[in-house]
Amino acid sequence: MISENERSSISNEMNKITVSVNDSLEDVPEGDLLRALVPANGMVRIVKPNKDASSVTSPDEKELSNIPAEYITGEVIKTLEKDNHGYIFASSPVVLPDGNVGSLQLTRSMETAEEILKTLRIVLGAVTVLAMIPVIISSAILSKFITKPVAKMTATMKEIRGSGQFKRLELEGKSQDELHQMGETFNHMIDLLESNYEKQKLFISNASHELKTPLTVIESYSSLLKRRGLKEPELFNESIEAIHSEAIRMKEMTEQLLLLARHDDQWMLDLKMIDLNRFLTQVIRTYGDAFKRTLHLESGLAENVIIQIDENKLKQLLYIFLDNARKYSDDVIRITAGSEKSEVYIRIEDRGMGIPQKDLPRVFDRFYRVDEARNSKTGGSGLGLSLAKEIADALGVKIKLESTEGIGTAVSIFIGI
Repeated sequence: MISENERSSISNEMNKITVSVNDSLEDVPEGDLLRALVPANGMVRIVKPNKDASSVTSPDEKELSNIPAEYITGEVIKTLEKDNHGYIFASSPVVLPDGNVGSLQLTRSMETAEEILKTLRIVLGAVTVLAMIPVIISSAILSKFITKPVAKMTATMKEIRGSGQFKRLELEGKSQDELHQMGETFNHMIDLLESNYEKQKLFISNASHELKTPLTVIESYSSLLKRRGLKEPELFNESIEAIHSEAIRMKEMTEQLLLLARHDDQWMLDLKMIDLNRFLTQVIRTYGDAFKRTLHLESGLAENVIIQIDENKLKQLLYIFLDNARKYSDDVIRITAGSEKSEVYIRIEDRGMGIPQKDLPRVFDRFYRVDEARNSKTGGSGLGLSLAKEIADALGVKIKLESTEGIGTAVSIFIGI
């Protein structure tokens, strides 16, 4: 802007000088005229076509007269430098007394503009430094504010690693910025980890407790066999039967524990289209023949009812409920099938001892037993219904459990079609 201002200023000055020279050159001697027009900090010069030049300089710019004369026919404005000083130069045509066209040239120092620029640089530099002080201070405060939750999170994680205890971040206020959300996410993650850790501890504790009983039985009968087994055939047969029974129980419990250790997303489903009537008939015949029990099927389903499901896992789900009905009831097991709206259902009923109402909400919990004495007789581990719930969730079917103590239990499985 200062440079453009200098160019505009010298252009205006040059126009005025040109008019004065054209008007006065014939009446006033050339030297006197130039001395009257010379700027206070520069030089004025007339250059003729043969490069003869007349020039006058201000007292403090004598060195400008050493610049070689150059005849210029047109109008020119440019900057030039001499002895590390900046000048602005302008040239304009002028009519000489002899009728020829000369070149009127004006050279003026830009020292004032340079001083202004220098002062401006100092002022801007100082202002920038002063402005940077609050910027740096505020940046330090802001960065500390931003990194504080991250630092607290890092310290909390180190504390968790060192102590083995689950810690949470203390969140201030109810801000919804990203840092507060990150803190909430961290606390939620710790909640999940602690919950899973507690479940794992409980699972291991319960599993250890459940496996300890059959192992103790096996160990006791094995010791008895070593001492008296060869001498007492009845004791031998009893011990072998007990060891065999407990071994089978351990095998079933181990398989159920492994299945329950899976996450529901890890169930590998093999979905197929199956005829539900044919499937139920086959399952009931196979189960009845294997356990020598009477099962009665009443199907209200239309012929050729086709559903898409994992056949093996549905069969496993039915076997769990049939096992419970067989263990806790000596009567005929009734299986009813039908349809309601957009669902089909399979209902398994027994006439057993039933489940107390207070225990119904917890029967699907792992290792939960309604009656320890009853479970010890039937060999229950408290894992069957929990496994059934996991399979049902994986298949996307609903389970409804109804029971009356002393009358019996009914389980309904609802499958979407």
